[in-house]
Amino acid sequence: MLATALIILLVFGTVYLIVQQSVYNNLDWDLSFEANKHLSEVDIIGDSVHFINMNEMKELEHREIQVNPVFIQIVGTDGHVYDKSPNLKEQHLIFRKNHTNEDHFNAELVNRNIRQVQIPIRRGGVIRGYIVAAMSLEASLMVLKNLGTILFVLFPIVLLGLFFITSFLAGRSIIPVVAISETTNRITRNNLNERVNLPNSRDELYDLSSSINSLLDRIQDAMHREQQFTSDASHELRTPLSVLRGTLEVLIRKPRAQEEYEAKIQYSLLEIDRMANIIDQLLEIARFDSNPELNSRSSIAIDSLLTEILAHRNPDIFSKGLHIGIDNQCNESIFIHHFHGRLILDNILGNAIKYSSTGGQIGIRIFLDEKGVCCEISDGGIGIRQEDLIQLFNPFFRSDALNHKEIKGTGLGLSIAQKAAESIGASISISSELGKGTLVTIHFKEILRNI
Repeated sequence: MLATALIILLVFGTVYLIVQQSVYNNLDWDLSFEANKHLSEVDIIGDSVHFINMNEMKELEHREIQVNPVFIQIVGTDGHVYDKSPNLKEQHLIFRKNHTNEDHFNAELVNRNIRQVQIPIRRGGVIRGYIVAAMSLEASLMVLKNLGTILFVLFPIVLLGLFFITSFLAGRSIIPVVAISETTNRITRNNLNERVNLPNSRDELYDLSSSINSLLDRIQDAMHREQQFTSDASHELRTPLSVLRGTLEVLIRKPRAQEEYEAKIQYSLLEIDRMANIIDQLLEIARFDSNPELNSRSSIAIDSLLTEILAHRNPDIFSKGLHIGIDNQCNESIFIHHFHGRLILDNILGNAIKYSSTGGQIGIRIFLDEKGVCCEISDGGIGIRQEDLIQLFNPFFRSDALNHKEIKGTGLGLSIAQKAAESIGASISISSELGKGTLVTIHFKEILRNI
């Protein structure tokens, strides 16, 4: 409202100044016209200056009704009045010696405001006197006074009117904002299903409401995945603990042979190892969530990294009699993130080895494209059902796990690989056909060279 008041004040002030300037310009034009008109009626005799025909001027004043009379006066350079119009009677117009040019100024005549102009009378390039012309300023000042009064009265009226109008419009425009605020205040951790109603018009509030709804969708999805993850983690950890408890309870019921004790202990140790593996993988996922840039600046050549991973996986490869084929189409050493690249490739290769049939073949192809380096890992294993492909990166998800109980796993490997890929801007895509095998494509968008 303060800004509005200043703007209105500026507008009213500008209007007043424009009208004032127009009034004075009109008066000054009329004065200059009258003074120059009478300039040709002046006669100089010796040192005195007079009107040529004063009688005609008197008759003209009697014949015409002058609404705004003009007062004319002739003065010498010393201020002596030589002649004047009859309507001045005994009065004299003010003469200002410092106003030697055609200057306009305000003055008074019989306590009434007038507007004057002084025009020099020249003969032979010498100033012999001045014609002083004046007109009443009372009507013009009255107009300006009335205008000032009107603007002064209108100022608070306009300001109050704008205040109520803008308050009304602001109240109407803020209704959707209030609705958004009330809706978001009702949304809690246990009530994430409610959404903000979208306005009918596609304006900024529509975009804001849509963004809030999208944010709530992401939060709800994250909460759902967190709850599912917690539930699955609890189940996966509870299972080996239940097995251990049952095994130990059986052992203490009665004395048993040495061989039976050793077998049960070996079985318990395997379950402990399985539980430790689950915990390690859960910690790995937690590390990515808390510090996604972990060790992202170390690098290694991709062919060297694959050699390390295959050497580590060699016992599993040998036990299943698998054949590994590597097709490196790159003419130079290509470097990728060491820590993240190892997590990605180790998990993908581990799955390829795990789900390949005995005596099968695993193919690895490395090539460059316009975006970076690609690594394709294919196997001829059991394959994946099409409806399960979209869930492969969910923690603890295992496709058709009940029909393949002999294949051990936690369902965390691909989730870890996906998080590692997201941390370095890589992408993982999987295509598969049930009973024929799986093809995994890892696209490293950024190529690193000896960082």
